[in-house]
Amino acid sequence: MPETASTTRAPDALLPSLAPLLHEWLPRQRWFAGKGRRVTGFTLDAATELLPLDGTGPGLLHLLVRVEQPGRPAGTPADCYQLLLGVRTQLPPRLAPALIGRIRQGPLAGRAVYEGLRDPRLAGLLYERLRTPGRTGPLRFHATTPLPPVLAPRMLDAEQSNSSLVYGDSFILKIFRRVSPGANPDLELPLALSRAGCARVPAPVAWFESGAATLGVLQPYLRDSRDGWRLALDALADGREFIGEARALGRATAEVHLALADALPTRRLLRTETEHLAAAMDRRLHAAAQAVPALLPYVPGLRAVFAAAGDAPGAGALQRIHGDLHLGQTLRGSDGGWAVIDFEGEPAKSLEERRSPQPTVRDVAGMLRSFDYAARTHRPWNADWAARCRAAYCTGYAEAAGADPRADPALLRAYETDKAVYEVVYEARHRPDWLPVPMSAIERLATST
Repeated sequence: MPETASTTRAPDALLPSLAPLLHEWLPRQRWFAGKGRRVTGFTLDAATELLPLDGTGPGLLHLLVRVEQPGRPAGTPADCYQLLLGVRTQLPPRLAPALIGRIRQGPLAGRAVYEGLRDPRLAGLLYERLRTPGRTGPLRFHATTPLPPVLAPRMLDAEQSNSSLVYGDSFILKIFRRVSPGANPDLELPLALSRAGCARVPAPVAWFESGAATLGVLQPYLRDSRDGWRLALDALADGREFIGEARALGRATAEVHLALADALPTRRLLRTETEHLAAAMDRRLHAAAQAVPALLPYVPGLRAVFAAAGDAPGAGALQRIHGDLHLGQTLRGSDGGWAVIDFEGEPAKSLEERRSPQPTVRDVAGMLRSFDYAARTHRPWNADWAARCRAAYCTGYAEAAGADPRADPALLRAYETDKAVYEVVYEARHRPDWLPVPMSAIERLATST
């Protein structure tokens, strides 16, 4: 059997033998969404041998595993995670950091199990599979263009909610870790933008899926570009302004929004919907204050922000947006042009929420928060630098969109507040040292008029 051919079977005995290893390994992964909650068991949705496990060389096992944890709302399914596990009798020393553990019992007893994406041979196999559209068991592979063979892979370590592999500095493959039924926006929206002729987003060249769930997307790797977050930090460190870059980024954001509005359905934002949006923000604030008591003194002021948005007359439109826009989701090329990437939306939200039409001002608010974040990394705190970037970004957006996002201040402030509340919870859980950054915004938004 050639190496890229595969067999698929339901290894009923395999999951119980893997479970002790997954209990220890999964909760430690950056992309594991259920941190802080006890893991009580696993359920196998699908198992596919992308490279046979009973061969003399390494095997590659693709799993979709549901992780059972108490405390989920009634009626909601357990989170499903995508795992790509390498299996070898002897693990080479270079792969020792990828070791998950050795199986003690079952059909693979005595074999080493490891993070398969860190094995260049297995990562290369995945790329080869993407080059050849078709099915492997429940997995379906698609490609929009012929891809070159044999590109050396390397895994990026900076990912948080997903994992990414770069192939030969030509393509980047994002592997979605927590998967849900339905097209992932990180495939759906770039495809729509590509078909609409929008050059601000790298067009997907291949992807794979199982059932209705998107599992991974391959896109061009913009190797000569730098992300907006790093560029902003460099400007702060050098004592430079970032106004020109921010203004151009505002124009790029507006162009993406306009292209999405042309490519996908839009509808008018109704007064009742602003009330529902404000009520949802208020509920998220209540839950966040229970999780992070430092928010409690600011709750009355923050609730007033949301109430003002709910009382505002409905205006504008609802459409598909980025959903998690910040400086780290942008790339600036050597020609000075901006690209927007990572359309997956906030990973903590359900796929249904992330795919729902929303006001464009939500993306604008996310970027305004990002300028604040960048400036807060600088000592001393450079509030004026952030204010100038925020103003320039809105000006650039208005130039391209024909409408200034600051024309709806109540909704813009509500979305910025909602984002800051989200950041507080995220930082409290994952980066407590960063908690003062969103808390400073919380204080400003709760007390300013």
